[in-house]
Amino acid sequence: MPIARDAASAEFFDGTARGELLLRRCTGCGRISAPQARQCPDCAATEFTPAPASGAATLVSWAVPHDREGRPLTVAALVELAEGPWLRLRLTGVAEPAADLSAGLPLTVSFEAVADGETVPVVSVAREGRHETVDRIPAPQEGPTP
Repeated sequence: MPIARDAASAEFFDGTARGELLLRRCTGCGRISAPQARQCPDCAATEFTPAPASGAATLVSWAVPHDREGRPLTVAALVELAEGPWLRLRLTGVAEPAADLSAGLPLTVSFEAVADGETVPVVSVAREGRHETVDRIPAPQEGPTP
């Protein structure tokens, strides 16, 4: 799916390019919301300031779509960030997608450059149950699809 940067998403993508997952802190009550929040669910305020996420998350649920030959395409994860918001992100680095996954599994946010030039957040399983520092995954190589 192509990424469409616009005025509303520019701050988010500028943050991901720097290796920061920017959440939204309500200026009215301080609640942290997801990057796409337009209104605070607690006080209904519409003014926010950026709030970098820690990079720690836990797995809530996941789905593995398959191609026509039955090969897994990706692992789509629903994650809860340590700050509270839930996000839908791609889970990377899982060899057998459903084998070792379970709700509550510690995850770490990292960033992946995509072909259209933007950088997007992804998650991977935190090693030894610990959250790691944020790192970057290189952009995919252009070329023919096998």
